[in-house]
Amino acid sequence: MTARLSRIQLALFFILLCPVNIIGLWWAVGSPLVMDPNSICRKAKRLAGKQAELCQTQPEIVSEVAKGARLGVRECQYQFRYRRWNCTSHNKYFGKVLQQDIRETAFVYAITAAGVTHAVTQACSMGELLQCGCEATRNKAPPRPPSSSASGDGVKWEWGGCGDDVEFGYEMSKRFMDAKRRRGKSDIRTLINLHNNEAGRLAVKLHMRTECKCHGLSGSCTLRTCWKKMPHFREVGDRLLERFNGASKVMGGNDGKTLIPVGQNIKPPDKQDLIYSDESPDFCLANRKTGSLGTRGRMCNSTAMDISGCDLLCCERGYREETVVFEENCLCRFHWCCVVQCKKCMVRKELSLCH
Repeated sequence: MTARLSRIQLALFFILLCPVNIIGLWWAVGSPLVMDPNSICRKAKRLAGKQAELCQTQPEIVSEVAKGARLGVRECQYQFRYRRWNCTSHNKYFGKVLQQDIRETAFVYAITAAGVTHAVTQACSMGELLQCGCEATRNKAPPRPPSSSASGDGVKWEWGGCGDDVEFGYEMSKRFMDAKRRRGKSDIRTLINLHNNEAGRLAVKLHMRTECKCHGLSGSCTLRTCWKKMPHFREVGDRLLERFNGASKVMGGNDGKTLIPVGQNIKPPDKQDLIYSDESPDFCLANRKTGSLGTRGRMCNSTAMDISGCDLLCCERGYREETVVFEENCLCRFHWCCVVQCKKCMVRKELSLCH
């Protein structure tokens, strides 16, 4: 039941995130929502453009796109777990959030585009897609030694191993997530969403790390082979949260094709920055119009002074202390071979819950 609900939530997420005229056609409200490529691609005749082409020719990539969306949802919920809006996937409220050009929507678009980039690239490296594999290094310049290594130490460097082909993941994410923009038509919401999609992809692409392995007799390092790996997705989420905190407010230019910074911005936003055009609601009280579930009943930290603290999270309404008792495994021991046996212990915990 839980797995089915998660699939339904993911499908609803895609319906709401992606353009109604494309993604919304895949499912009708109230129909069974299962995020697998066969279900999606059976409706490919009702799609148009690049997404229809993906469904018809490469349904296995659509499956990795779905995994990337799940990755993005989980990371969003982790990064916002202590905030008033906690990236809830409640469909009646989530859709309202995505209809606004606010900071939270910017993060959702960015983390989803990043998740798709990461998942597709990972599938390439794992050999799960026929269309791609390890990064091509034949014409690449030799890797630069890490800053910790002294130059001129006689160690030879070359590309080897299986580097992550982030270019393929980047292109598939762009092909899928940016299908919203139609030729000859643009508006401020489209421009903002496309900008934030790109910021999410760049949070993966521009932060590849070099990993190396030494080769030589008797533990020496006469040759070092290196390859490129993606950052861990938690790092991507952390980086995008920093961009969320420093997001820039913009407005549409008179030509309808440009975005202009608003207010006392020190500099215009670059491609890695998140942007928005509307101020966020405070998310303190439930409000279907703005997509706010409110914070009543949310668990808070009564001793913290940051966003997880009861003063901020509860919007100064106060909180109540509640004692809960639950059962958990304890005194676990490993028995050869190969069983772990645990006892059951009753644990009492004090919770602080928002009024």
